[in-house]
Amino acid sequence: MSQICVSDLTFYYDNSYENIFENVSFEIDTDWKLGFVGRNGRGKTTFLNLLMGKYEYRGSIRSQVLFDYFPYHVEEEDKKKDTIDIVEQMDGEYEFWKVCRELTLLGVDADFLYRPFETLSNGEQTKVMLAVLFAKEHHFLLIDEPTNHLDMEGRALVQEYLNKKKGFILVSHDRWFLDGCIDHVLALNKRDITVCQGNFSQWWENKQREDAYEAAENEKLRSEVKKLSKAARQASEWSGQVEKSKIAGPKANPKENRGFVDRGAIGHKAAKMMKRAKNLEGRRNKALDEKAGLLKNVEQAEDLQIHPLRHHKDVLVRMKEFSLYYGERQIIKDLDMEIRNGECVVLKGRNGSGKSSIIKKLLGEEIRCTGTLEPASGIKISYVPQDTSFLKGNLDDFIEASGIEGALFKALLRKLDFERGQFEKPMEDYSGGQKKKVLLAKSLCEEAHLYIWDEPLNYIDIFSRMQLEDLLARFDPTILMVEHDRFFVGHLADVVIEVGDGLC
Repeated sequence: MSQICVSDLTFYYDNSYENIFENVSFEIDTDWKLGFVGRNGRGKTTFLNLLMGKYEYRGSIRSQVLFDYFPYHVEEEDKKKDTIDIVEQMDGEYEFWKVCRELTLLGVDADFLYRPFETLSNGEQTKVMLAVLFAKEHHFLLIDEPTNHLDMEGRALVQEYLNKKKGFILVSHDRWFLDGCIDHVLALNKRDITVCQGNFSQWWENKQREDAYEAAENEKLRSEVKKLSKAARQASEWSGQVEKSKIAGPKANPKENRGFVDRGAIGHKAAKMMKRAKNLEGRRNKALDEKAGLLKNVEQAEDLQIHPLRHHKDVLVRMKEFSLYYGERQIIKDLDMEIRNGECVVLKGRNGSGKSSIIKKLLGEEIRCTGTLEPASGIKISYVPQDTSFLKGNLDDFIEASGIEGALFKALLRKLDFERGQFEKPMEDYSGGQKKKVLLAKSLCEEAHLYIWDEPLNYIDIFSRMQLEDLLARFDPTILMVEHDRFFVGHLADVVIEVGDGLC
């Protein structure tokens, strides 16, 4: 076991006016299983790239281990190659039997190595990359959001696999997944990075206690500052009034000394009252300093809003003996399903089982099918796709092209932790989570009878997931969703529809 020591780390991008990290220091053991959590755009992936030595920075990062990063980037022209060739690209000194051993633990047949890489599902590609990385020895792995393309079954398998490993940092926003495979949490907060022992739920419980304590202390100090400010102001005013009460000194004629006040005594009293005022100000300033040290890392999860329409029909979508095909291959057979007003319907199934194809058919795409698919007449749909790669250019141009209210849209993004400076950046520079938030905010701006969200939580941070949970619970929009986050689905789904067998 060795340590990774980060000291006074400061980093900023050349085109940015703000530091991503400023004088950050902490230590972690290389035997730990670390979950790395934090809001989108805070710098989680940036920090992993700093560990990989991709950027210059101030401060120091000291370690005796080698780092490897997931996901491995495969060029488009290389995706046509057999998977075994991609394995060799990843590790020219790999040992075949070790890779096969890891693949078996991940539930993947070694025959997959001799299939073209592009024919593997996203979940299979994820498992192959993890197998190659863990087949290496004495490497510390930096695993960046492996669950984004895994179905529930795949997540459970990878969770069990990682739970038996050690020596990694795992970036994930899936609370259930984190709970099952980490023993420490590395938290990227608003002002610093902290390390604590335990899984996600233990960290979250501790954070809630700390936030509640700081909120109570903040309220107590706010009240104290108010009282001290008032007392200091009064003492200062009294001192001034006493100082003004001085009159001329004694006259030569004793009869003219009637009403005379000792100026020395008054001056002493005024000075004493001024000293008290300054002491009160000192106490107030100390309380202000203590107050300023509080609430720096409290995440503000403001309430979101949505304005769903209610259709005059109770059933918005009806499927009867619905079958769907990829070419000649039937992937969905005789599906019966209804979506009713106010229901949250979740499509559940393995990758490739046809969930997204059902959505595309509902949206009017030409896909071969049989049976009955009946959307209610005049139904308005708001759609959030999986893919975010098309988001490019200026945010204001996106607002205009989408026909949504700009002020409301930006207000929603602010509530989802967008800094105002992000509004001026081109969308292609956004993180994956920020791009997904753009699409979700657009959908929340739209008045619709049916909201269709296809894997809306990919790349979305934990705090924003909680905001969305609260939103859907409060407003009960009619929603059809494909999602693999067990906590999210468990809290919200009224109906879960099992779809097909699909691919692994």
